[in-house]
Amino acid sequence: MAAKKPTAKKPAAKKPAVKKSAAKKPAAKKPAAKKAAPAKKPAAAKKPAVKRTPSAAFMKPMTPSSDLAAVIGNAPAPRTEVTKKIWEYIKKNKLQDNANKRMINADSKLKSVFGGKNQVSMFEMTKLVNAHLK
Repeated sequence: MAAKKPTAKKPAAKKPAVKKSAAKKPAAKKPAAKKAAPAKKPAAAKKPAVKRTPSAAFMKPMTPSSDLAAVIGNAPAPRTEVTKKIWEYIKKNKLQDNANKRMINADSKLKSVFGGKNQVSMFEMTKLVNAHLK
């Protein structure tokens, strides 16, 4: 018997480098078939938009304290109106801080409402004002 000679493997020929921009993108796979979607309801069947009603707790007229009455008046008003009147007063007297609009600089009337503080944030203001409503 003749002995077989081991064959030497030839190294695989290198492929020339291909520029990425010249290479074609592989074809996108098709998505799997989906089940048929249920029929959509006609657009005319939509309910008309219902106007949102405010909470009764916010609309209850509340009596301001004497300190707060100096700013907004003596008449009982809901909390939403009280906040609007305070902002009107702040804008009219230019009490909003120029550098940081969220801060309110208190004048002599507002200082008593703000518990003696010279400056409060607009978020802290509502908490301090609610303490003056009965």
